[in-house]
Amino acid sequence: MKKLILASSSPRRREILERYNVDFQIIKSHIDERISYNDDPFQVVMSLAFQKAEDISKGLDFDAIVLAADTIVYLDKVIGKPKDETDAYRILESLSGKEHSVITGIAIIDTSLGKKIVDYETTKVKFRELQPEKIKNYLNTGEFRDKAGAYGIQGYGEILVDWIDGPYSNVVGLPIVKVDKLLERHFYTKIL
Repeated sequence: MKKLILASSSPRRREILERYNVDFQIIKSHIDERISYNDDPFQVVMSLAFQKAEDISKGLDFDAIVLAADTIVYLDKVIGKPKDETDAYRILESLSGKEHSVITGIAIIDTSLGKKIVDYETTKVKFRELQPEKIKNYLNTGEFRDKAGAYGIQGYGEILVDWIDGPYSNVVGLPIVKVDKLLERHFYTKIL
């Protein structure tokens, strides 16, 4: 397998790849992640993932496969990362008792072939009814920071969720099965 570059500094994405003993390097993209909250959510995440992958691939002086991802929460509109604790409270309150979608855009670029693939994965998530005290207790963990939708299902945020329909790893931030399928189908390589 060519050197795999993860165009992300997300500890969650790193942890998912590390489970499979994949030899990869992290290079953080520095694109301006501006989200237009009225745009199609699938286009938003695929565009951001592609911009990240392209940003890194242009700066490499060796052959590699660059993998980038971007995750959002969608409930009637795109919900990104909270600005602060007050914004996180508002987001969690709006998700309380409702079903929302977690959508991750994936972009993979083979720098030697110039081949580029962009796709997405989606998972439905149903939150339980959250009382103000539960929201405040969750916010006190600090886990909401830097998380789309203001929660992390892999941590304390699991207690906020009634059920999911779709890949769990997608809600964490990297739909590993979809990534493996794309690598096999288009780049003749695999994670496992």
